[in-house]
Amino acid sequence: MTETRPLPLLYSFRRCPYAMRARMGLFASGVVVELREIVLRNKPAHMLEVSPKGTVPVLVKPDGTVLEESLDIMLWALSQNDPHGWLVPEQGTLEEALALIAELDGSFKHHLDRYKYSSRYENADEVVHRSMAMVALASLEARLELSEQLFGKRISIADIALFPFVRQFANTDRDWFDSNAPVSLRKWLVCHETSQLFTHIFRRWPVWQEGDPVTRFPEQAD
Repeated sequence: MTETRPLPLLYSFRRCPYAMRARMGLFASGVVVELREIVLRNKPAHMLEVSPKGTVPVLVKPDGTVLEESLDIMLWALSQNDPHGWLVPEQGTLEEALALIAELDGSFKHHLDRYKYSSRYENADEVVHRSMAMVALASLEARLELSEQLFGKRISIADIALFPFVRQFANTDRDWFDSNAPVSLRKWLVCHETSQLFTHIFRRWPVWQEGDPVTRFPEQAD
């Protein structure tokens, strides 16, 4: 028998860039979920039951359907309500925005991981991977030389989906990034990491434990 819930359930981890994506999509859409903040070293049994891969975010819809990918959660939420037009880029198309996300999720994320977590990868040279990550960011730089955001003056899903990872790259060595990254890329990053949206979704929540009262997210929708 399928378990039904009054609200969608989101397992999240505050600092995970993928979970940031999901929370920003939900916050912008106003779709309210039950938020369960976890610690990665002690994952809840229910989360592992519905999503054995054990990574966040995980969203369980009221009918029991599970979404395990951050971008799928964003698209699901925004398909219900997209007040800021993130799915309708000012320039280009949604398909082009999703293609750019996929491109960076591949090449850039590969080098980001080996730069930030070089000790986890055999023979990974963090300086080499930092350089290659900057090469992968050239497609963003080219767009940002022409407009404030990746697909025009207005924010699109591509900006929101990609900036948490650029932020992670920059914060690995912020002095180096601020001295070496193109001005347009730095300006774009600061725009997003100082936004009210990011402030709202990056607040601290207590780690969820069985029996805790429901934490509704976004809170403003209560």
